Amino acid sequence: MSLAISASLCCGTGRTWVKPSSSNLHPNSKQHLPGKKKKKFSCLAAVAAGVARVPEFQIEEKKHDLLRAVQETQRGLVTTADQRSVIEELLVQLEGRNNGALIDLLQLDGTWRLQYTSASDVVVLFEAAARLPFFQVGQIYQKFECRDRSDGGVIRNVVQWSVPSLLEEQEGATLLVTAKFDVVSARNVYLQFEEISIQNINISEQLQAAIAPAILPRTFLSLQILQFIRQFKAQIPVTSPNPGRRSAGGLYYLSYLDKDMLLGRSVGGGGVFVFTKAQPLQF
Repeated sequence: MSLAISASLCCGTGRTWVKPSSSNLHPNSKQHLPGKKKKKFSCLAAVAAGVARVPEFQIEEKKHDLLRAVQETQRGLVTTADQRSVIEELLVQLEGRNNGALIDLLQLDGTWRLQYTSASDVVVLFEAAARLPFFQVGQIYQKFECRDRSDGGVIRNVVQWSVPSLLEEQEGATLLVTAKFDVVSARNVYLQFEEISIQNINISEQLQAAIAPAILPRTFLSLQILQFIRQFKAQIPVTSPNPGRRSAGGLYYLSYLDKDMLLGRSVGGGGVFVFTKAQPLQF
């Protein structure tokens, strides 16, 4: 039933006419009851609220359905057309829940772990790890820092990666892409990338043994090498080719947000993202 039809059924019996008074009206004039328009608008608002309200247990069911649908895709690396269709349908159903609502930056603040994406610049990492035996991709996170802000904050894209035998499994090193973001509309933020860095390097036990063998006295030099590797941090600033000008590629649509799930879309066909809340990360 359409909103217009249900509204008319709700309010149709509320039509009330008042007899004109000869003391203040022209004999041929008619007047509606003063409260009629307000009553009709109140009824329409009630109907609209009833249409938008979805039971909480149904939202939780949709979230679980979405996580089950992406579970077998290896975070988006392996998907069929049918899987993508199911995932998109579930995304749209959840996105309708937050439609038009302002972004809650307090709820957004924190660390979110990637469960699925169709973004080509992320999927290419998964493809490389699948093809190359010497490259691993661990967990991927988005960390928002905006607790005390109302207009934006900082976002950190975190990729944990490794080179087997040289670095620890899955978490051998961290690629960190940092950007500032501004809230530009109810659900859109604009990202201004600032820096790319490699840090948190954790070498494997085999490499540690090669640098400073445990059965021999560790020299000052070997200990200095180990400390240098652990504290190594490479930083590359990111400069915009058009300073002061915003491109569509920097727009990020936060289509759904609650206490334990975040859905996003990169505006301009950059792909979709499914995140779940994770333990805090410190850098």
